[in-house]
Amino acid sequence: MEMIQLNNGVQMPQLGFGVFQVTDEAQCRACVLEALKTGYRLIDTAACYGNERAVGAAMRESGIAREEIFVSSKVWIQDAGYEATLRSFEKTLENLQTEYLDLYLIHMPYGDYHGSWRAMEELLREGKIRAIGVCNFLPDRLADLILSHEIVPAVNQMECHPFCQQKELRAFQERYGIKMMAWAPFAEGREGIFVNPVLAEIGGYFGKTPAQVILRCCASAG
Repeated sequence: MEMIQLNNGVQMPQLGFGVFQVTDEAQCRACVLEALKTGYRLIDTAACYGNERAVGAAMRESGIAREEIFVSSKVWIQDAGYEATLRSFEKTLENLQTEYLDLYLIHMPYGDYHGSWRAMEELLREGKIRAIGVCNFLPDRLADLILSHEIVPAVNQMECHPFCQQKELRAFQERYGIKMMAWAPFAEGREGIFVNPVLAEIGGYFGKTPAQVILRCCASAG
């Protein structure tokens, strides 16, 4: 698995397996276990997905050493704020049955996300998180966070795919070394993305499928 270096020196796998909408515990555990067996080493979950326990169970069942798996989770809107984020984080560790997270994100820029960021900076310094970042932050919210705190986000997880390229946001993030972490890189299958003629032509030239072209472009954009 190819890696990318975050702005704090942490190495993160370029491709990850997300478990959004996989709410059945047995199904989620089976999916994550199969992903790990296939070679994925980045697993992305969130408090509001309701499947952190299943992810943790799959990680343990896989037999893969914890340090070889890069696990990411997120604090939800209802837990925005300093104290609430600390409590939410401890619950996430309990659910995943791990002593630390590789990446912890603010899920949405709503509520007291400044309080959440202070808590996350503290957890980072204590070694309970290896890297911190955000999700769904546009340039104005990113600038607000950066100018108000000491630590710059390592990643911003945003919708990013051929039909939503986030060029302005990516240009802003490059100034601060913030990596784009794409969600819905296949546009959730919309607009005939897997048979798109432009992607198919590019893929044909390189001997790749449209899906492989998309993932390579997303990885390069990150």
